[in-house]
Amino acid sequence: MIDFSPTPQQAELRDRVAEFIRDQIVPLENDPRQGRHGPHDDFRRELNARARAAGVFAPHVAREWGGLGLDHLSQALVFEAAGYSPIGPLALNCSAPDEANMLMLDRIATPEQKQRFLAPLAAGEVRSCFAMTEPHPGAGADPELLATTARRDGDAFVINGRKWLITGADGAAFTIVMARTEGEGATMFLADMNSPGIRIERVLDTLDQGFAGGHAALAFENLRVPSDQVLGSVGEGFRYAQVRLAPARLTHCMRWLGAARRAHDIAARYARVRHAFGKPIGEHEGVGFMLADNEIELNQCRLAIWHTAWQLDQGQSAGTASSMAKVFCSEALFRVLDRSLQVLGGLGATADTVVERLFREIRVFRIYDGPSEVHRWAIARRVLSGRS
Repeated sequence: MIDFSPTPQQAELRDRVAEFIRDQIVPLENDPRQGRHGPHDDFRRELNARARAAGVFAPHVAREWGGLGLDHLSQALVFEAAGYSPIGPLALNCSAPDEANMLMLDRIATPEQKQRFLAPLAAGEVRSCFAMTEPHPGAGADPELLATTARRDGDAFVINGRKWLITGADGAAFTIVMARTEGEGATMFLADMNSPGIRIERVLDTLDQGFAGGHAALAFENLRVPSDQVLGSVGEGFRYAQVRLAPARLTHCMRWLGAARRAHDIAARYARVRHAFGKPIGEHEGVGFMLADNEIELNQCRLAIWHTAWQLDQGQSAGTASSMAKVFCSEALFRVLDRSLQVLGGLGATADTVVERLFREIRVFRIYDGPSEVHRWAIARRVLSGRS
């Protein structure tokens, strides 16, 4: 039997992060330095400084790069605590897309690339983005449709194409861009965002507003990238993407579990004090059962996350497990937010609580990092092949 009981060290760090979020971050949730396209960079830097002073900064980053060097199961505890506030992960520097980019750079980049790109990213000095998704008819849920090209030109590559829904591009210092190298497959490249040949066409107005830099459409027009800025090996881009995407699906689940728990806590408190038809509304089965269902799904999501994190820590391949966790958690946690808003009634539709904000933000979770339908399709193929 797997024992998921936290060690004293894990519990202490989790509680310290929870206290930091409650005392220092929650009061800043309505800071005006947040806009239609996410928190402003000066606000992010202030949040990072607070986390650094509290000793909870960059929990996922190796100690070599200034982080706490946590394993995946420890991250699950800490990321849930950070996610209790929509700006908590940003404060700890464990928000998407930077968190997953740090993981991939640490595993794949050369020592020189790590010094140039990973070190400032891990320190919170800069932000980054990951440019893979393309507008129709390019790559979206189907990466084989990748249309952006990289042509060899002497000791460099020349990249052309368009990307969109690129989280954090506006204000990022660098990007990891996926392009198709003729006859060699997909390849990842590191490029400074201020390079000639990279243009932000527009920052998209989207349902969610919680990611620094928002989501942008990018044009790559004869972008010249030297060969020493290839990330990993030429032609191995899709394989490297799995290094990033499988753990990233899980860390999204961890953060959103904290957010859903926050909404549930707010709804439960309200159900204790709001009266209707002679008693607190929580004592009416219609409301009480919604809170009970929230408790059930929060607990099941936590178990799915912990088990998949344990698999990763054991060195097991957890691609399918992370897909299953992503589908289950994205849909179950949305239901938790939906019920919580319903319990709050008219209050839930206002910005007087954070639930309305979280409800909008979490809806998109069922789309990014692979929509639920694509993950189900991949899982079904595995079942039908007899590998389940």
